[in-house]
Amino acid sequence: MDFELSAEQRAVRELCRDFAKEVVAPAAEDLDRNHKFGYEIVRQMGDLGLFGLPFSAEYGGAGADFLSLCLAIEEISRADAGVGITLEAAVCLGAAPIYDFGSAEQKQKWLPDLFAGRKLWSFGLTEPEAGSDAGATKTRAELRDGHWVVTGAKQFITNCGTEISAGVTVTAVTGKNKRGGPEISAIMIPTGTPGYHVLESYRKLGWHSSDTHPLSFDNCEVPAENILGERGGGYRQFLNTLMGGRIAIAALSVGVAQACLDASLAYAKERRTFGVPISKHQAIQFKLADMAMETELARTMVYRAATAYTHGGGKATDDVRMLAAMCKLYASETSKRAADQAVQIHGGYGFMEDYPVARYWRDVKVNEIGEGTSEVQRMLIARLLGA
Repeated sequence: MDFELSAEQRAVRELCRDFAKEVVAPAAEDLDRNHKFGYEIVRQMGDLGLFGLPFSAEYGGAGADFLSLCLAIEEISRADAGVGITLEAAVCLGAAPIYDFGSAEQKQKWLPDLFAGRKLWSFGLTEPEAGSDAGATKTRAELRDGHWVVTGAKQFITNCGTEISAGVTVTAVTGKNKRGGPEISAIMIPTGTPGYHVLESYRKLGWHSSDTHPLSFDNCEVPAENILGERGGGYRQFLNTLMGGRIAIAALSVGVAQACLDASLAYAKERRTFGVPISKHQAIQFKLADMAMETELARTMVYRAATAYTHGGGKATDDVRMLAAMCKLYASETSKRAADQAVQIHGGYGFMEDYPVARYWRDVKVNEIGEGTSEVQRMLIARLLGA
């Protein structure tokens, strides 16, 4: 068992670490404070090839593995989780389903711009009554005269309302399956399609530099060939999509946990009480030690899951699903504990927006919710154990 990164993976990590320090971190406070989307940062990430990292060169990808993508997301999120989720959602939720399930025509039409970061694609699964319970999907798509007519709504959709948003893939009920249950298919809807409405942006607790909107579809017509993969395959597709997304969200969580540790260690060495830096006090040392230990454990789990995902060809095997659920659960809760301790170590200053740990604390809570809540991950782990 080799725990060392390859030369190529180390190069990706160093490239993204330098980019995060030099470009993302200096802009993070302004993006957060003013709820701004970092178009220039996205453009530069596109120039670096980050949006095409885990994809083949056929459509402009970099031909790297999934762990390389996780390394990139970890380092970017260490500077700003909002920019990190922009990258993660664009790759894992936007481009990956098209790459994995799309026709040759769909891939040729959309992937070159998505891999280059010139355009962003989003993924619409969650609804007002269907998120964790994806089988309760209410959005409907009816085939009429060679067109899918889509009616319904999606919520909490990342990357759907920017100036470079190209479209969304939505899950919709297209009929009944052989068991009499809802037949769920995935349908691609380009931005600007009549009846496709991007509603007002959410007022969010964190991730202020990312783009998140609800969507509505009012008799929205797209050609029949806009179905992604086979009819009725949407449920299987989004399970596969979420598996990779959960590992990537775990990588984002590791990045924020590391940022909390970095900030806390630096502050503890400078802040003095009773004549010595607070880093000399055992109470603070224990907090730092726990943060370092849990962050490294979470990182190891993410790298293990990402490697298994690559070796499994991105298929949703039970082994990879288990690893994805475990690393997403542990890393997201680790980042939350790290942010709590970072604020505590900073004391009153940690409660002030002048210090980045306040932003880290706001940003991490959603890690326990998005792409499968902690409760869903525990249910999945128990189910895979046979409990």
